[in-house]
Amino acid sequence: MPPRYEDQWIGGAWTASDAEGRLVVTDPSTERALATVPAGSVRDADLAARAAAGAFERWAATPPRERAALLRRVVEAMEVRADRFADVITAEVGAPARMARQTHVGLSLGMAAHCVETAVSYAFEQRVGHSLVVREAAGVAACITPWNTPLLLTVQKILPALAAGCTVVHKPSEITPLHARLLAEAIAEADLPPGVFNMVVGTGPTVGTALVTHPLVDVVSLTGSTRAGREVSALGADRIKRVHLELGGKNASLVLDDADLAASVAATVDQMLFNTGQTCLQWSRLLVPRDRQDEAVRLAGQAMDGYVTGDPRDPATDLGPLVSADAHARVTEYIRRGTEEGGARLVRGGAGRPAGLTTGYYVQPTIFADVDPLTTIGQEEIFGPVLSVIPYDDEDEAVRIVNGTRYGLHGAVWSGDGARAERVARRFRSGLVDVNGGQFNPAAPFGGFKQSGIGRECGTAGLEAFLETKSMQLPQGGGQVVGPRLRSTAAARPADTERNDG
Repeated sequence: MPPRYEDQWIGGAWTASDAEGRLVVTDPSTERALATVPAGSVRDADLAARAAAGAFERWAATPPRERAALLRRVVEAMEVRADRFADVITAEVGAPARMARQTHVGLSLGMAAHCVETAVSYAFEQRVGHSLVVREAAGVAACITPWNTPLLLTVQKILPALAAGCTVVHKPSEITPLHARLLAEAIAEADLPPGVFNMVVGTGPTVGTALVTHPLVDVVSLTGSTRAGREVSALGADRIKRVHLELGGKNASLVLDDADLAASVAATVDQMLFNTGQTCLQWSRLLVPRDRQDEAVRLAGQAMDGYVTGDPRDPATDLGPLVSADAHARVTEYIRRGTEEGGARLVRGGAGRPAGLTTGYYVQPTIFADVDPLTTIGQEEIFGPVLSVIPYDDEDEAVRIVNGTRYGLHGAVWSGDGARAERVARRFRSGLVDVNGGQFNPAAPFGGFKQSGIGRECGTAGLEAFLETKSMQLPQGGGQVVGPRLRSTAAARPADTERNDG
């Protein structure tokens, strides 16, 4: 029998849930149950929010360096559990073992350490003229995270929030909650004060809604779909909550006519296939000069030939399954629509399962050519290993296609001329653009334009997402402060004392 968990991490202890329903956590490679967890209740969310609110004043008043010292202990506890995290992520996400250890967990540990050091060097106070400008914790933060790179995206929220002095209620995806239980265990070992960090597993409509609308929650930080972002924005609006959203993307990799086609296509395919295409940063659109499309398609197919799809626990595997039956059905439907809408050519893969894989939520890596940028597969986020190759005639048309979706999260531009590549990158309406293969920088702000989100994560921007700004106006010279003005001690004129204009 799979393990049966009955509790949530609330107020510094594992606390029995009163939820009547259960959630089954499934191994996507075998379709077998890994565990069952409580389907979190409104009461669970309320207890967690109250615990966080009760711990806030003390935690916010703790000097930043003391908070950082405790959070370093969290990072150390995570490092000790690195292999266990990797095994859990392989089991519940379906990420190949090598990728789970090196990327899912390795990047998470690096991000966690970086968040702590950012807080250590951050200037929480500064003088601006006669004012003291103070950055203070914004309050109780509800951090709602997805299933695709769950540990990384959790760390990217909760470590800055805690470092800023906020207390946290974390709601992980109900599809992949087991890594979050392990993280709560690491945080417990670090001995943070009770209530500073809380974790409640449950569905979005129940636990998510309860947290977003809770009167004691001050900040909501969500990574998820654009649909979920709309719902959270609407729910938070009633109480004018601060809401940060990192949402979907339909990202383009633009290969200019002077670029190294083979290198840029290979890099695009590699990035597109990461995590079996289940990332918001995925370059799912490849834009190439029209007269080089056939060559680009051939190169993309050759690149895909080097990737092995199969059991994620096999060291030889590069691509595991999709995360769930629903994800498999959604991606398969997008592939079918791509073949039916007209115009696009299916040149590799398709809607069927890979050969020899009859169990598990596997799909074939797929390439479409001659994709009309206004069709479904040219516009909508598929969240699977599906590449749409889009030809263009000139640079201006290419940029219009890049910017021609409701999203604006990530992109890439490739050119033999670095200055030209940077100039074109400036024309992207995207929050992040890789220029000629530039690497991800955890110190730089990360977030999207348009319907890809609101706000920024990572670096100082990620810390400031959980801070409020207070200006303390200090007296100047020897005068006396009267209302909003600095006056002398001489009596004010009657006309002045009668005014109340602020």
